Amino acid sequence: MTTLLIIIGIIVLLAIIAGSMYNSLVRLRNNRENAFADIDVQLKQRHDLVPQLVETVKGYAAHEKETLDRVISARNGAVSAKTINDKIVAENALSSALAGMRITLEAYPDLKANQNFMHLQEEIADLENKLSAVRRYFNSATKELNNAVQTFPSNLIAGMFGFHKEMMFDLGEQRSTYEEAPKIQF
Repeated sequence: MTTLLIIIGIIVLLAIIAGSMYNSLVRLRNNRENAFADIDVQLKQRHDLVPQLVETVKGYAAHEKETLDRVISARNGAVSAKTINDKIVAENALSSALAGMRITLEAYPDLKANQNFMHLQEEIADLENKLSAVRRYFNSATKELNNAVQTFPSNLIAGMFGFHKEMMFDLGEQRSTYEEAPKIQF
């Protein structure tokens, strides 16, 4: 009888530990999704500003159509992305296209003096700084989830309930370009 009670006690204890680990994994996953929601807000504002910036530039740089088309195409891809991972990939493409446009625009001093352009550049620079901050928070939340999914014993519970390693919002090859805050040059 005592042995049976000990076995039942161990089973109950293991069930409580497993339940606690599962709940922890759910909290970490929800924290990551909440962190991406913060990014989504900033990305929406960015997506709204990009067409305005492109239209302002079109008047000055009509022969840079390919660069502007690439920015619009990347923006449209970012807007239509559905999953978190797809959004991360699409946003990296948009960041790359915007960086290419910034380089191209340095050849237009009249444009850089335009008030609308200056205002849009300031707004985009502010958004990029905010995006940088929320990306750090998202990556921190993702790291916590990934650590829990990959370490013992929570990896056993994670595997049973379909939790898996998640993608970071990494800038990849563009990292060196974006580690510094955006600079507005006139």
